[in-house]
Amino acid sequence: MDKLKILVVDDESRMRKLVSDFLIKAGYEVEEAGDGMEAIDKFFADKSISLIILDVMMPKMDGWEVCREIRRYSKVPIIMLTARSDERDELQGFELGVDEYISKPFSPKILVARVSAILRRSSQTSNEDSIEEGGILINKSAHIASIDGKPIELSFKEFELLTYFLENKGIALSRENILNNVWNYDYFGDARTIDTHVKKLRAKLGDKGDMIKTIWGMGYKFEV
Repeated sequence: MDKLKILVVDDESRMRKLVSDFLIKAGYEVEEAGDGMEAIDKFFADKSISLIILDVMMPKMDGWEVCREIRRYSKVPIIMLTARSDERDELQGFELGVDEYISKPFSPKILVARVSAILRRSSQTSNEDSIEEGGILINKSAHIASIDGKPIELSFKEFELLTYFLENKGIALSRENILNNVWNYDYFGDARTIDTHVKKLRAKLGDKGDMIKTIWGMGYKFEV
């Protein structure tokens, strides 16, 4: 089984090494970033990151900004580290979608235990293999899709696009949002590629294709 990868973000190299050493000892793979900008670049370049440990006070881009940017596109679990124990900071963190808030100094062993607990919880709630909406069933691990029990042939990107629509049912999705999540953050192609894929996907879904609604001037929304 592949090791789960954790991104540790802190401008203090000693703190990064301390946290990384304990995580590696616990069986995790670790990626490090020394500032907020580097953290953003590394996260969006690597879809295998399962959790982020994020310091609040950093140069170039602080932890709040990093969290806000990542939350626009991802629900990856985030643990915030801070030198201040301020209730307002904690409330701001939870409003931004932070999963856990830990004040410095802290016990590395406790941090690893929190990481393990959050990853167990997130694997139970968000990593379900199968999603079904309106008679469309997808199995993410097997990478197969079916309509009313009948398999349909989809390209890799068509499958990824359909999965993203089902996972975000009822949410208006901009073309930029779809590009960043399905085609990766650093894709520089024309956004019209989305329209082409949606057209093909609708055709393959037959009558179910009407569930992908066009939002003029913005993007698309999947509605049952």
